Amino acid sequence: MAANSEVKGVAASAAGRRDPAVRAAVEQGLVGAADGAEPLVCLLDVAGIRASAAALTGAFAAALAPGTPVLHAFAVKAAPLVPVLRLLADAGLGCEVASPGELALARAAGVPADRTVLDSPAKTPAELREALALGIAVNADNPQELARLDGLVGRAATPPAAPIGLRINPQTGAGAIDALSTATATSKFGIALRDPGARAWLVRAYLDRPWLTRLHIHSGSQGVPLALIAEGVRELHALAEEINAAAGRRQVDTLDIGGGLPVNFASDEETPTFARYVAALREAVPALFDGSYGLVTEFGRSLLAKHGLVLARVEYTKTSGSRSIALTHAGVQVATRTAYAPAAWPVRILPYDAKGAPKTGDPVAQDIAGPACFAGDLLATARELPRLAPGDLIGVPDTGAYFFTAHYGYNSLPRPAVHGFTVTESGEVRFRLVRPAQDVSAIVAEAGGDLRDALL
Repeated sequence: MAANSEVKGVAASAAGRRDPAVRAAVEQGLVGAADGAEPLVCLLDVAGIRASAAALTGAFAAALAPGTPVLHAFAVKAAPLVPVLRLLADAGLGCEVASPGELALARAAGVPADRTVLDSPAKTPAELREALALGIAVNADNPQELARLDGLVGRAATPPAAPIGLRINPQTGAGAIDALSTATATSKFGIALRDPGARAWLVRAYLDRPWLTRLHIHSGSQGVPLALIAEGVRELHALAEEINAAAGRRQVDTLDIGGGLPVNFASDEETPTFARYVAALREAVPALFDGSYGLVTEFGRSLLAKHGLVLARVEYTKTSGSRSIALTHAGVQVATRTAYAPAAWPVRILPYDAKGAPKTGDPVAQDIAGPACFAGDLLATARELPRLAPGDLIGVPDTGAYFFTAHYGYNSLPRPAVHGFTVTESGEVRFRLVRPAQDVSAIVAEAGGDLRDALL
């Protein structure tokens, strides 16, 4: 009961910051119908992000044996924004990267190599060489990548400073969203643990390579229940114990258990909590917390999602076939998964008037449409809301990860500005620019504007 009250309290405080931020965004000209105001802006709640980081680190610190090494590496793909990575680093987190671009972002944010982890199913030789040279931890995805590392490490005069491990696929099954389930029988990620001969091959691979000191798994994601995530981690721990027993020493010293904690998109409540996740792990594999192994986590969505808000102007309203439609500036470019897979990625719509105050009135079924030129560019269908009018605003909460942070350039729609906000004790809302709005000249440049005669 107390834990549930705490969750509701956190939700209430986050919602209490949101509405003042919307009003302030309109008053300060960041969004709205006034001349010069943008029709679309995205906000990040700095206090909320810090609270999530503290909840993560605190949940594990309370459960782990004293002195256990632990690195919480934020999955950069969830919010590839340098100021966000810097904020999380200040809160004690590192970075998990899966491309040269993400590594460059982490380095630009000042995240040190020893707090960075490189994961990807398709690392190039150049990426591997760079990671080894910098001392960045590497999780190899498959036997061919391991053979490539054999060549790179074998030519070194001394063992690599970079920790190296293998990613396994425990093949524990899918969650509710097939496209995001990474631990299915045929997942493209990692070495399939239950395939014939795979377990024996893995043990032999470690015995032949003393420099393999880590094991990695990522069995969670949106739509995957905690029990299934924990089952994958239990498989990882059991394999580490088997390898170390065969080696006669503690060769595997660190377990990278990935991330993938699901997020509640139905309300402001932040569930499941990191504390609940840790409790599920302690129940499934209690030895994980006894200090025998260092731990690495790779959470992304669960740290950022609840702390992002899209604000978009309603440009026009119309009726078609008796259906009311609000045409807004937020659509597939900021909510790509919702537009293409609405059943798996439904979003809430919060109505505001032109001054940024929550809008009230009798609910009317309305489609909330985006600006892109295809019929499926919808954020919601027949959603019951107070009747919207041109100049009103819609807010789309829970969008701090994988929504506006990963822009989709349909129709050459520009990337919107992103601002972080804080609310002072006196109630003043202060904004800081995180990413500027993209102007049309940048769109032209990206589209080869300086090379217009190249094909003539």
